[in-house]
This record gives sequence, structure tokens and C-alpha cells, in this order.
Amino acid sequence: LSPPSPTILDKAKENGFDVISVGKIYDIFVGNGITEHVFTSGNADGMAKTAVFADKDFNGVCFTNLVDFDMLYGHRNNIDGYAGAITEFDKWLGEFIPKLKEDDILIITADHGCDPGYTVSTDHSREYVPLIIYGKNISPVNCGTKDGFCVIGKTVCDYLGAKGEIDGESMLSEIMQ
Repeated sequence: LSPPSPTILDKAKENGFDVISVGKIYDIFVGNGITEHVFTSGNADGMAKTAVFADKDFNGVCFTNLVDFDMLYGHRNNIDGYAGAITEFDKWLGEFIPKLKEDDILIITADHGCDPGYTVSTDHSREYVPLIIYGKNISPVNCGTKDGFCVIGKTVCDYLGAKGEIDGESMLSEIMQ
């Protein structure tokens, strides 16, 4: 189903920004707001394709989904696999961060809880999701618990200067140096 209202992807595209989707993002948003997309075969492929986009000169958003955390490890209650995937991501991140340009920001989050140690079921667990925002102009602050993903969308739209109404309260003033 298409999202019920415009998303950050729509607003970015409407304002002339590139909106690149890596992995299943294209499917999640039914292609809405996407200007370029590539599918992936797993986390390693997603990280490699994201690094390729980081080397390109684009102006906008590159939105990546690393599906293995959810599909192969979280829903399978595979703690060791999840730990290995986090270690692989951490190593990749050390190589990726130097690729960021002066005004780039990196946002790391999840779309839901999926704790591999949650033994009640293999469904989504209910813990809060992480939110890490990094960039050369980002302050190292704890912004506390936020109310929904719309906060991220609104913050990104404000950072880009993308005009148009979108739900959420921006935290841009909290995170900028």
C-alpha cells in the first residue's frame, strides 16, 4: 500500500533532491518519492551499494535498509548471527564514515524492535529503536526518547530545506553545532 500521506521521500523529490533507495526501501514506499533505486541480496550487498553512492556526487537522501538484521537474525532468534552482523556493520561503518562530506549526515535507526533474544515469539519485539545521528556539524547530544519516526522525517526535511508540510517535530536545532 502507498503511504497514507506524503513522506520525506516525496517532499525531497518535489524539492528537486535525489532520493536514492538501497534494498527494500523501494518496496516499502511502493516507489513513491524515489528517484533511483537498487535492490540488494543482503546486508553486505546493501553496505557495498551504499558506499558506491557515497562516492557519487548526489544532493539529497540515500535511504538504505539492511534487511538481514530483521529477516535472518531478529525473527529467527539468532543471537550469534545478529552479533556477527553488528560486528560486520561496525567494521563497514569505520570505512564508511570517512567518505562523508562536510555537510553529510548519517542517521542509523531501525523500523521496529527485533531483539534476537526475545524468546516469547519470533515477531517484532517492543523495545525502543536506536537513533544515532552523526556528521561533522552534528553536536554529540542525547536528545532523549522521541515520539515516532516522523521526527526523523521532519528533521531531514528541515536539514535539506525541503519545503512542504510533513508530520513531526524537527530536532534539527537540538543536533546542529
